[in-house]
Amino acid sequence: MSSSPRLVTTITPHRISFAGGGTDFEEFYRKSGGAVVSTTIDQYVYVTVTKRSVGLFDEQYRLNYFESEHVNSIDEIRNETARECLRLVPVDPPLYISTSSDVPASSGLGSSSSFAVGLLLALHTLRGEMVSSGQLAEEACYVEIEAVGRPIGKQDQFAAAFGGLNSISFGVDGRIAVEPLWMSGTQLTEIFESSLLFWTGLQRPSQSVLSEQRSRIVANSSHLQELASQARRCKEVILSSTSVLDGLGVILQQGWNEKKQLASNVTSDEIDAMYDSAMRHGGLGAKLCGAGAGGFLWLMAPTNRHEELIMRLAPHAPLRVKYEPRGSRVLALI
Repeated sequence: MSSSPRLVTTITPHRISFAGGGTDFEEFYRKSGGAVVSTTIDQYVYVTVTKRSVGLFDEQYRLNYFESEHVNSIDEIRNETARECLRLVPVDPPLYISTSSDVPASSGLGSSSSFAVGLLLALHTLRGEMVSSGQLAEEACYVEIEAVGRPIGKQDQFAAAFGGLNSISFGVDGRIAVEPLWMSGTQLTEIFESSLLFWTGLQRPSQSVLSEQRSRIVANSSHLQELASQARRCKEVILSSTSVLDGLGVILQQGWNEKKQLASNVTSDEIDAMYDSAMRHGGLGAKLCGAGAGGFLWLMAPTNRHEELIMRLAPHAPLRVKYEPRGSRVLALI
């Protein structure tokens, strides 16, 4: 672009994973290879970064998220992701950064990575730089895993940056490949119309689960290899089936059974009761989104069973989602 803007707003989708979660830890895939199948959905993180006029404000950096920060140096910023994004892609202050999300934090839909990707895109755009989806994903991985030190994998950053329904492969050589999985509009509609996300009402930072999961990667090797195999079978189901619901339902069930073995706090009595009720009353398959311990329970079921399932799982609130084919992008530019 010919000149740098003074305000950028980005929109970045959340994601849900069909299969393979946990195999995107580098400590695992560098030895055995990993695979994830995921899709982005029409729930978003919005990030606005504004260049403010010099000399008119008392602080150099103002941030608004679920907290508010007014500081004069990058080192003072408490929001670790924002701080490290600004270090990686610096923009001269004074700056105002605000963010909001369509879903609660710690929901299992990859919101922290969507925020990192969206903020990095906004900062690059303010600098007048074009950036690829691959670069955004790699930079977000660096920020979250290397700079901040979060015990997470790499699927969320690539899902948020690229968007769409993808098979993501994690190679023993360290390479990450994103392969779009093309389906007919009828098949995509069938999947999303059959999907319900039930809010458990439980919020727990993913680090509480992922730290234990990461420490047990060697002990969990057989479970993780099975999860990677499930992701590859999921890809086959999506590409080869005329009706994918039954096949995906089985994969969700199998994946949930393996996922529960990865850490001691993935599930709870309350979550197990929700899952069991869903499966007794028409569910084809279900799993917790993200690392576990709370957030959204993703359920696939024939649409003619939805009314009963909503009644049986009350008061847990259902969320209906649609397919989002696009990744992080600029929504407004001034």
